Amino acid sequence: MNLSYRFFAILFFAGALAAVTLNPLPAQTSPAATDDQAVLAPIHEMFDAMAKHDAAAFKKPLLPGGSLTLMRNGKPVQLTFDAFTDIIAKPSPAPIEERIHNPLVRIDNDLAVVWAPFDFLVDGKVDHCGTDLFNLVKVEGKWLIASVADTGRKDCSGK
Repeated sequence: MNLSYRFFAILFFAGALAAVTLNPLPAQTSPAATDDQAVLAPIHEMFDAMAKHDAAAFKKPLLPGGSLTLMRNGKPVQLTFDAFTDIIAKPSPAPIEERIHNPLVRIDNDLAVVWAPFDFLVDGKVDHCGTDLFNLVKVEGKWLIASVADTGRKDCSGK
């Protein structure tokens, strides 16, 4: 009796293992991943507007009164969002695009920070790169960019 019990237990275990292996449970998005995507959405919205030189769309994901601090050659260049919008609104002779990679997102209630390496492309080629730092706040259920800092430099690999 003991031997047949073991045989059926092993058979049951093997069947259960095969069922799980062959028919895994559907992947589920964790709440943290969903929250991260919500925080990243206004950043991508801002980048899309930059590429289109669309001033109205550029301002949409920004907290009014916010600012940028751009580190250039070891010196900070500070701009209000409004001043940077004026720059973005001007057409450029070549297409521009900013891409972030492997963003690190941290959220605490209605405050978030995103740290991400970036490449800035002009006419499809890397013009400069560095790290972007975004501070975001959640206002009336929507994430807005409160400030931006970056470390733009020209010594980029893969240029």
